[in-house]
Amino acid sequence: MSTENEGTAVPPAPSAPPPPADAPAASAPQGAHPGSAPAAGDPYGPQASQAHHDPGESTSAPDPSWPPPPPPSTPAYGAGGAGHGAAGQGGGGWGAGWGAAHQQPAPKNGRGRGGLVAAVLVAALVAGGLGGGLGYTLARENDSGGSTTVSAGTTGGNVKRDPGTVAAVVAAALPSTVTIEAASSSGEGGTGTGFVFDKQGHIVTNNHVVAEAVDGGNLSATFPDGKKYEAEVVGNAQGYDVAVIKLKNAPSDLKPLTLGNSDDVAVGDSTIAIGAPFGLSDTVTTGIISAKNRPVASSDGSGSKASYMSALQTDASINPGNSGGPLLDAQGNVIGINSAIQSTSNGGFGTGQAGSIGLGFAIPINQAKYVAQELIENGKPVYAKIGASVSLEDTTNGAKITEQGVGGTEPVDPGGPADKAGLKPGDVITKLDDRVIDSGPTLIGEIWTHKPGDEVTITYERGGKERTTELTLGSRVGDS
Repeated sequence: MSTENEGTAVPPAPSAPPPPADAPAASAPQGAHPGSAPAAGDPYGPQASQAHHDPGESTSAPDPSWPPPPPPSTPAYGAGGAGHGAAGQGGGGWGAGWGAAHQQPAPKNGRGRGGLVAAVLVAALVAGGLGGGLGYTLARENDSGGSTTVSAGTTGGNVKRDPGTVAAVVAAALPSTVTIEAASSSGEGGTGTGFVFDKQGHIVTNNHVVAEAVDGGNLSATFPDGKKYEAEVVGNAQGYDVAVIKLKNAPSDLKPLTLGNSDDVAVGDSTIAIGAPFGLSDTVTTGIISAKNRPVASSDGSGSKASYMSALQTDASINPGNSGGPLLDAQGNVIGINSAIQSTSNGGFGTGQAGSIGLGFAIPINQAKYVAQELIENGKPVYAKIGASVSLEDTTNGAKITEQGVGGTEPVDPGGPADKAGLKPGDVITKLDDRVIDSGPTLIGEIWTHKPGDEVTITYERGGKERTTELTLGSRVGDS
């Protein structure tokens, strides 16, 4: 699946186009003959989201330690700084045939067109005459000799928005969202979104939103009221695609957004997304939860590292610039972090980046909360692991433990969780607890929804026979 990162500044809107060629004049001279022609006018995995990859790239044996190589096709992020790549399921293929130009039928001759316009004008005049006559007659019949006063209504009444409406939810949430500008020391970067995590000034966003500013770049966060604060990166997790920044000289009246429970989300629940699509800060869109546990492997297209998530899918419009912003439920609780989109290859606003086609993906907040807390406390992410290398081939049969690890390493870590559970090279993992595993990226994303030390049941196939084993997840600290 392809996803897009945030775009740069939005170019000015084009001026109003001139009227179409051969368009009839706006008005006809009084008494125009039906046969006369008007003057001509001027012209105007698996279901996992995956990004494009090099067909020649090896995907058979990723390193059991970080970083795992990107999946055969890795989706790009749904919003980040300019220069981040995009990725989407099927890439540009989904747009095939959409670009065909529409051939307008040849216009009829001026006489026929003039006759039609004249007929319309005549009909309008007749209708107007009837309306005026009827109105005058009724007014005379109802007039009992006194004067009649006609008065228009003054107002539509006071506007009241009840709690729970989208407007009320947004009014409460917007003051706690920020538009993030991140740039490297060389000036490259873009915009994204984040939201207030605590009263100490920590802001949660995507890793790919702030990646350019991690090593000595410039970082700032602007609130909807226009107040802007310099910020610094507290910690970032490439694999989870989560980052935490902290405002310098943070105000004392920060209001953290309430975090919901993403495990309780149901397909069909209402969603509200807040972000800065294409640099348009404080934009609000709505939709529903379209699916849960959607395997998404995404990459900014700049290197060998990829991010994996078991995502919430929503049809709320998400575009480059929405990344890192909150996905809210109908009560205003944060249920996810908007991170990636499936898109066509066509750009928008002159940026060359694709936009929303109703397929957006968010990191479940339960996972993001755990990661954010680890980053605040330790500055580094902690990942759960099984201690085995799996193939990242685009299959639907399961996650196969490779016969050889990257760089000649062991495909199953000696003494690691998979080894202790009896797993061997060639085994194909088909389930983790009750979750169906159809590929390596799906397995990685599902493992990372757990914490180190969690006990899980692994279902796998060996020699055509299905088996199960209990496994206690291990841990790895950091992205490298």
